[in-house]
Amino acid sequence: MIDFYILTGLSGAGKTHANKCFEDMGYYCIDNLPPALIPSFMELCSHSDRKIDKVSLVLDIRGGEFFDDLFKGLEALDKDGHHYRILFLDASDEVLVRRFKETRRAHPLSGENGSILNGINMERRRLQKIKERADYVIDTTGMNPWALKQEIANTILNGHGRARIGISLLTFGYKYGIPLDADLVMDVRFLPNPYYDDALKDLRGVYEFVMKNQITQRFIKKFLDMVLFMLPHSQVEGKANLTIAVGCTGGHHRSVVVGIELAKLLSQKGFDVSVNHRDLNTD
Repeated sequence: MIDFYILTGLSGAGKTHANKCFEDMGYYCIDNLPPALIPSFMELCSHSDRKIDKVSLVLDIRGGEFFDDLFKGLEALDKDGHHYRILFLDASDEVLVRRFKETRRAHPLSGENGSILNGINMERRRLQKIKERADYVIDTTGMNPWALKQEIANTILNGHGRARIGISLLTFGYKYGIPLDADLVMDVRFLPNPYYDDALKDLRGVYEFVMKNQITQRFIKKFLDMVLFMLPHSQVEGKANLTIAVGCTGGHHRSVVVGIELAKLLSQKGFDVSVNHRDLNTD
């Protein structure tokens, strides 16, 4: 059975951002599909080779006259036995007006006189019936994007959709350039360099050489403490992934060892960590 959410509500209340939240939590997301096409879309999902089992769909008055077909689309879903839940996003008139002014966008129903407030009032009347039918109503008046994401994860998805920040560890060589997508860059060229020891020909030997040094041990402990301090604050700011780049001269030895060790320690603490050694095979 497909886990299906319909997202609707007032323009400016955060529907697009809510849809991105669902996307971060593994949902297949579509913005502003004509309601009449909902039954056909669900059939496609049901028979897709991609095995789509989580879907969120934004529907709002941007669809114009198509939006009037919403209840017909819902009736067709009910008739075909598709289970769905409706999330309605609302906010105060004052906040909605401010958001439109900040983005310098016109309200979809503001008409020729360009009155944002008149457009909001008209939209409220048109959406009243779907709001009454909604399974969840979230007032985003006092919410920032992070708070909305947490509300969706905790209230609607019962904590199962909580998206813990992901960590991408990227090792590199400075002589090939600093990675452009790094959030945090750490230079480990101060650590003892196994490059000059001809006896170290494999990664195991290099790993033991670097890790047995007390400087390395102390550094990794301090670096790990800093990363663990940063992660919750980065998540509060809305980051879904933190890319940590660790560099040495060529990207073959010290950075690789530190990257492997840091990934192991972060994984032990329950974080989702991916590791990529960018320059390991570069001559």
